[in-house]
Amino acid sequence: MSNTLHWGILGAGGIAKTFARGVAHSQHGKVIAIASREQSKAEKFGDELGIPKRFGSYEAMLADREVQAVYIATPHPSHALWTIKAAEARKHILCEKPLAVNHAEAMAMVEAARGNDVFLMEAFMYRCHPATFKLVELIRQQVIGEVRVIRATFSFHSGFFPNSRLWANNMAGGGILDVGCYAMSMARLIAGAAIGQDFADPIEVKGVGHLNGVTGVDEYALANCKFPGGIVASVAAGIAVNQDSSVHIFGSEGNIVVPTPWV
Repeated sequence: MSNTLHWGILGAGGIAKTFARGVAHSQHGKVIAIASREQSKAEKFGDELGIPKRFGSYEAMLADREVQAVYIATPHPSHALWTIKAAEARKHILCEKPLAVNHAEAMAMVEAARGNDVFLMEAFMYRCHPATFKLVELIRQQVIGEVRVIRATFSFHSGFFPNSRLWANNMAGGGILDVGCYAMSMARLIAGAAIGQDFADPIEVKGVGHLNGVTGVDEYALANCKFPGGIVASVAAGIAVNQDSSVHIFGSEGNIVVPTPWV
């Protein structure tokens, strides 16, 4: 049996190209298929990145038995639909963040993956980076003592373009879903490592933010969280303000700063 995982990409946008180029350097993965809603886009994508199979529909690629795993790079609102369809086709799934646009969708996706015995992962690159593994190791070794405060931020100023994905309400735009998910994911990871678990869920969350007056998406927001073990965290996100996109962890005997945790 081959130890090479055969990937199919669902969606032919810019992030899909980044993924395909990354897999090209993998020792255990190969992109063999690309699917777009337009055959011409799939052909162009395949020509540019050397992908042999090109499909003009998502359904056709999911029906291909040679595709073992699917990277879902569609817009946010369709993540749930195509994750569930991929699970039903018995494909393993790497879904671009945010996994879903609400809790109900996310749980339906998890249930579909479990019910069809396939792997489902949200595509947070930072979670697979050696620096993150080292950070978790340092926290578990208590090199800064007991973790007490976590501050995680991912924020940028994109400029206001009401028709773009970032600013469109019907496309699940705004800072919380686009980049706030990174900050919350990191806070949960660090809090979990501090109490000896893979991750931790906050037991209390209080959030505030500012909504755009035209499209209604959140321009910038922050949440204060309390975790088990007396750990508190502040997570911030934004698409309309430049902030220091970093992670600070403060313990009883020192602190750790990660200046570029997301890239």
